[in-house]
Amino acid sequence: MQLAAAMYRDGDRRRALALLTETYGLTQMFLAYQPAQDLLWRVADRALLAAQESEDPLALTCAVWFLVAAHRDSGNFDAARDLNQEGLAAIEPAMAGAGVNLRAMWGALSFELAFTAARLGEAGEAWLHWEDAARVAERLPATYYQPWTSFSRVIMAPHAVTVAVELHQGGESARQADTALSAPIPSRPRRGRHLIEVARAHHLQRDHQAVLGTLELAQHTAPETIRYNGYARRMTLELAEGPAHLQAQARELADRIGLMV
Repeated sequence: MQLAAAMYRDGDRRRALALLTETYGLTQMFLAYQPAQDLLWRVADRALLAAQESEDPLALTCAVWFLVAAHRDSGNFDAARDLNQEGLAAIEPAMAGAGVNLRAMWGALSFELAFTAARLGEAGEAWLHWEDAARVAERLPATYYQPWTSFSRVIMAPHAVTVAVELHQGGESARQADTALSAPIPSRPRRGRHLIEVARAHHLQRDHQAVLGTLELAQHTAPETIRYNGYARRMTLELAEGPAHLQAQARELADRIGLMV
């Protein structure tokens, strides 16, 4: 893709740069689980540059979404929020005639503001931005599913679980988890990650049996997702040393996801 972007000219070059941005996004998804933070940041920065050169609003939202996640995951919450808001402002002029993909990415970036606010413990801001994203989702086709971000109608209930869990709202997270447990998410990895979030909701309620059962369901749904998820690994280790009647079952799960106990 780098070669294509270098060789083509004019409109073809801009299209190649937009595809290069997507390719960098896919690369970042892989690098996020590798001990190579320098490579991840290099890829994230190059994605933003390629998107800006492409002059494609959709490519720009893709690059911003991935870079926001990188900043938030590294604890740079102010940078994540600032970049998120700048990205929304940059694409706002294109929203009047936006197609479904760009509208979905607007919703996805709106939710990222909710996610960052939740990580900061700002409950009012978090739920306000979640509601903004939900209004966007309601206007999308019923079967639409955005491939980079999973943004869709069906993802808003799982997103509510994430917001409640990050805010440590035990009762609310449990209520949202009960509502969203069977959400028909098309992507198996994303479904597995949602189940881990449901397990986190049960963990806030100290319902150890429900935590273990949900983690086992997540492992069955997407074995690689749970193997590399830090929350799932910590909860499994805790259960393996926890209530006596759950230890054997928890240790079997630990073995399946590559943990030594």
